[in-house]
Amino acid sequence: MPPRPTPTGLFSASQTAPTPTGAGWITAHCDGGARGNPGPAGYGAEVTDAQGNVVAELSEFLGIRTNNYAEYSGLLASLQFALDNHFPRLKVISDSELMVKQIQGKYKVNSPDLKPLWQEAKSRIARLEGFEITHALRHKNKAADALANQAMDRGMRRGPAPTSPSPQSRATPSAAPTQPAQPIIQRANPYPAKSEAPPDPYPSAAPASKADAMLRGFTRDGVVHILGGATLPDGIFVKIIRE
Repeated sequence: MPPRPTPTGLFSASQTAPTPTGAGWITAHCDGGARGNPGPAGYGAEVTDAQGNVVAELSEFLGIRTNNYAEYSGLLASLQFALDNHFPRLKVISDSELMVKQIQGKYKVNSPDLKPLWQEAKSRIARLEGFEITHALRHKNKAADALANQAMDRGMRRGPAPTSPSPQSRATPSAAPTQPAQPIIQRANPYPAKSEAPPDPYPSAAPASKADAMLRGFTRDGVVHILGGATLPDGIFVKIIRE
């Protein structure tokens, strides 16, 4: 098993990690989702080596996005991980039939929002020695789905953010361990530079209110009116209690 890639500077252009000895195919199960479509979105990807050992878990909250944007972000993050860590061959497994068939060339990309994502994915694929992408049903993609939901939970302030490793623990070991190292959840932007990301069609969600803050209001003609002139950001959920 090659040494686990260091998470330091995952998407930094200056990263020059050595090519792992005997590097071959790695596999990335990736997933993305949005609660509302568009709504609070995130992606997740579990990366394994040829022996099935988990070498990395990628996870990131994306703001207010669509399901398809999140699915493509998971693919882009997996591709960038392979490129930055010098893995020349990548297999991607996704439960997004649309994205898989668009990458395979079986479906056309008509959406102006998805076209730049598709183009960036094809550009990164061209830099690999080998690439495969296949469709799998959701129940066979549970790990990536869980990571995507963790990202959405973090963004919606429902769960704690993962702790970052100390600088001492980030160094790549000189020899492969006898047991596979525990993967680190890497909160990584799928775009190495902001200029490469497509324009944001949806404004980012404003910070959520404190969990213990209660707002009062009333409903009229099916619309919720909040008293006191308070407003709520897009993408949060409210609970209506009859008084």
